[in-house]
Order: sequence, then C-alpha cells, then structure tokens
Amino acid sequence: TSVSLVGDAMLRPLIDALDGPLRGTDCSSLFSVSSSGAIMSDSVRAEFQSLVPTVMLLNNFGSSESGFNGTATADSGPERGFRVQVNARTAVVDPVTYEPVVPGEVGRIAQRGHVPLGYYNDPAKTADTFFRKGEERWVLLGDMATVDAEGIVTVLGRGSQCINTGGEKVYPEEVEQALKSHPDVYDALVAGVPDERWGSRVAAVLELREGAAALDLGAVQAHCRTRLAGYKIPRALVIADRIQRSPSGKADYRWAKAVAAAGTGADG
Repeated sequence: TSVSLVGDAMLRPLIDALDGPLRGTDCSSLFSVSSSGAIMSDSVRAEFQSLVPTVMLLNNFGSSESGFNGTATADSGPERGFRVQVNARTAVVDPVTYEPVVPGEVGRIAQRGHVPLGYYNDPAKTADTFFRKGEERWVLLGDMATVDAEGIVTVLGRGSQCINTGGEKVYPEEVEQALKSHPDVYDALVAGVPDERWGSRVAAVLELREGAAALDLGAVQAHCRTRLAGYKIPRALVIADRIQRSPSGKADYRWAKAVAAAGTGADG
C-alpha cells in the first residue's frame, strides 16, 4: 500500500494517531508514504520514521503545471535546505532571459516538455508563466531556487511570499522548518509585517502542541538562532489557537499575514 499526502498538515495528524489511539496498529502492508504540495519538515519526517521505520518516505517536489519535478535528497533538512534531485527536464533559470543560472545564483524553477498550453481564459497569466525556447515549451514555476555544480536544486520558497527585511530576502518555508523543529510547536506559518526601519520584519504565527508550556519570543529566537542566519530570525510572535490552511493542507499566507499584523499592532 502507498499513501500520498500534503506535507506536515496531513502527516502530523497521522503521527498523532500512530503515537496515540492507533499505537500498535499493524502497518506491515504500508510500503511508502509520498508527500508533495507542501514541504515536509525534517522534524516531522524524523518523528514519523521513528514510528514506522520500515516505511519508505518520499518528500517530492512539483506543481500543478509541471507535475513531478524530483525528490528530496537524503541530506535535505534544516542545515542544508530543501535539496532536490530533479529530473532531466527541470532547470533553474533567470526569469527574464530564461537562461540557466550559474551555480549558487538565485533563479526560478522551470520545466520543459509535457507542460500545459496555458490557463483557461487567462492570457496574461499564461504569458507570465509559459515560454518557448527553440522548439520546446517551458513552464516557469513560482519557486525560487539555486543549483549546485552537481545539479542538485535547493528550493528556497515562493517568490511571491519572500520577505524583504532591510534588503535581505527571507523565504518563509525555511523559517517555518526551523520553528517546527521546536518540541512545543505543532504548526507554524511565517509572514512579513510592516516595519518603519526595515521595511518588513519576520513574524511567526505558531500553533502550540496540546499541553505545551507558554512560549515567548525570546525562547523562539534562541531556538532559531542555532538554525538560521540572524536576519531570518522572527522579530515578532503571535500564538494562534489553530493555523489556518487550505482543505488540501497548503499554507494560507494571506491569513497568516493578517493575523501577524493584527497580533503585533502592525495593521494600523
């Protein structure tokens, strides 16, 4: 049996069940669990593997427009980022020239080959997302990434959600992974809130585990300081009863930004 799900939002409830009311359930028929659509954090992945060590766990990357692009490498995690061994049809390109970026340079992920013709009745979005190089049609994804000399792609996050704080770019997914590695954090979203000095500051919206002790900003910053560069560490904290996500488990960043702004007094 193989199971497909969407990142932490679906894997965490499964962990809670296997470690709680379903403890001791025979999972011998379960061969693999495949995640895509949202990043599976390293801490959640490790927790699941400790409960069912014989199950193959695949952390995949792709999109509705491109389909499957690749699977996370074994060394993917908080220290090195979300590293993906991509297929031969995937590249990291300059979003203006569409030429491949040099190793270490930030670009956007693109895929050639079997891609859609466009979006129905939306020529503007189609023009922004699809392009041709020679005889091949490509789709330009919204994900920013770098590529190394061996062709391994490190996914940074969605360009549309990038937080510019004092000229430094922070991708929420990286900070969320660090936050979710805290033992008292059940779920997390990160958004930028207005800041007079820096333009935007990084704000964390957290859902704590049931029965967890109160968590303050200082404790969150101390935890993140061992995992993130200083400018990526949250400067504001809001504790929510529950993190809001789409029915499929994807992050609702519009909600997170509104909650962070209201909770920090940055909404005016």
